[in-house]
Formats: sequence, C-alpha cells, structure tokens
Amino acid sequence: MSDETVVSLENVEVHFESEGSILPFGGDSEVVQAVDGVSLDIPENDVVALVGESGCGKTTLGKTAIGTQRPTGGAVKYKGQDVWKANDGEGDVEIPFEEIRQSLQIIHQDPGASLNPNKTVQHSLEAPLKLRHGEMDTFERRERIHEMLSRVGMEPPEDYAKRFPHQLSGGEQQRVALIRALLMNPDLILADEAVSALDVSLRIDMMDLMLDLQDTFDTSFLFISHNLSNASYIAGKADGRIGIMYLGELVEIGPIDEVLNDPQHPYTKALMWATPNLNPKADDGGSSPLRKIDVPDPRNPPTGCKFHTRCPEAREACTGEMPDATDLGNGHEVACYRADDGHDYWSSPELADEGDELTGTADESTAD
Repeated sequence: MSDETVVSLENVEVHFESEGSILPFGGDSEVVQAVDGVSLDIPENDVVALVGESGCGKTTLGKTAIGTQRPTGGAVKYKGQDVWKANDGEGDVEIPFEEIRQSLQIIHQDPGASLNPNKTVQHSLEAPLKLRHGEMDTFERRERIHEMLSRVGMEPPEDYAKRFPHQLSGGEQQRVALIRALLMNPDLILADEAVSALDVSLRIDMMDLMLDLQDTFDTSFLFISHNLSNASYIAGKADGRIGIMYLGELVEIGPIDEVLNDPQHPYTKALMWATPNLNPKADDGGSSPLRKIDVPDPRNPPTGCKFHTRCPEAREACTGEMPDATDLGNGHEVACYRADDGHDYWSSPELADEGDELTGTADESTAD
C-alpha cells in the first residue's frame, strides 16, 4: 500500500427523498440519510471492505467514492481534485472528469446485467482497450484479451472470446467483468457485492483472483458486502482495512486483525456474533448482543447514536448527540462514547429496555 491517497471522502452526505430522487439541503422528514457524514481515505494499492446490513448506505457510499453518485454534502476528491468541481468545470480543474471516471471502475453483483447480451466477450473487452490504449491495433487487442482470459483461467481463450454472456456461468461472467474493469488501468475498483451471487465454493476463488490481479495492475479495491465472512477474508488476505456501516454512518474502521480481535463498537460485536465462523460463543448458546432486531426507519433515524435503540450498552448520553470518531491508534477508529474513558456516558443512567428482550437467535441474516 502506498502513502498517496487515490480517493478521499470528506464528511460526505448523500440524502434522498424516500421516492429516490436527491433533495437539496433542508428537506422534510421523508429524507433518507443514506450516507451521513462519512470521511475515508483510500490510498494506492489498498483494500477497504465495507460491511453492514442491507440499507445501511454502503453501496451508496461506494458509488459516491467512484463518482457515479453526487453527494449532497461534503467533498469527494481524486488525487486531490474535487470530483464534482471537475464535472462542473468549477475553478482550476487539474484532472478532467472524464479521466477521473475512467480511473474509477465498478464490478457489480450481477455481471450478466452489466454485459451486453448481444456482444461477444471479445467485443466487450475491446471497448476499454480502444479507450485507454488507442495505439493498439486489432491483433494486439486480441492477443491482450486472450492473455487476460488465460490469466483468469478461461481456457482456451480463443473459445471464450467468441462466446456471448448467456454462454458463460455466473463465475465466468464475473471474471469477464473484472477483466473489463482492469483493462481501464483503474486506480480504484468498487466491487459491489461482487461475490455474493456466486456459489460459496467459488467466492474464495474470485476474491483470490481479485487480489492476484491487484498486484499486477496496482489498483485499490473498495469491497462492499453484507457478509462479514467475505469482507474479513479479502481484507485479511490483503492486509487491508474493514469498515462497519450502520444507518449511513461509518461506526468503526481499522486493520482487520484489530477490528475482529478487539471490536470496539457494539454493532461490530453484533455482526461478529451473527457470523458463525467469527462467533466465539457459537457453541455455548450465548445470547445476542442486541436489544431488539428491527432496524430503525432511515427516514426517521434515532437521535444521537443511531444504534442506541438496539445497543445493550446504551445509556441516556447516547440519545443526545452523534458521537465523533475516536482515534484508537494504528488507523483504528470508532464512533462510540465507550471509547472515551472520561466521557459523561459513564455517569449517565442506563436506558430502559422499553419492553424489548435480548434476542437469542444466532441468525446470519442479522448481518444482511
């Protein structure tokens, strides 16, 4: 990993109307705070895995990071250039928006939907080469595509190059989508649930392939998943970071070993509890670290710490203001008052249970 930052998110907000269109600041109570004040730096050749329940804002944050979703607040910068000022031609634009978008790529959960069903693999993979390597002739493009197909295990490459997407398995479609992104020579690839649609036996192979090709192309990955096992695998193997999102906020982030071996946010602990291979109490019937299962309505989130309605450690202080991130050292940060020994939290009364009993089912769907 390099010290040079590729993408920087600075206090980014993305707010939508409940119907799905973006509202300006000062919207009404139907505004969904999809992303709410997230800051994150992604250096060169880095891997950051974001995990959280469905609807937590991780995909919206990812799309904002690669310049396909405009934030309603904060700034997104690519190598120091404000992405949306470049798009609008505002100020001194040192890096054109077109160049920024080419350098920030995406592979989707459903690769079949992102590949043109009427185009062969060869045709789909020629497009990025024509865009990024206009000096190549037809023969050189064909050889380059065959080389990449062989590299990802699609043999014989001459045969696969002639196939249409419907003639490929889901795993093969995803490999073609990965090749297409890499042929743009990107600095960052958003892998949005890129392995979740694959059979369990193929997920590890795909993540290993992504990391193998990362070394060749010197790119960074922002890996989005609802599955903590997948996120921990790819971040762990890459010596990367894992970030935990809850209702639009990044509540904990840090090196994978530190976050999993010493989780500081109660929500991180809840996700680990709900993931069998990461649950140290899976065999002793330990009770769930949640006051209740239901996720609050994102159109009307709780005040203060948004997790306080489900948190077994919540106290009255948690209902007032949203906690700022506390730097624990070594890049490990957590947005929780419990990280500050001197905070008023410790003298604050505990919250009443409001009739909610602790749940007791270790269901992995809690992390979906």
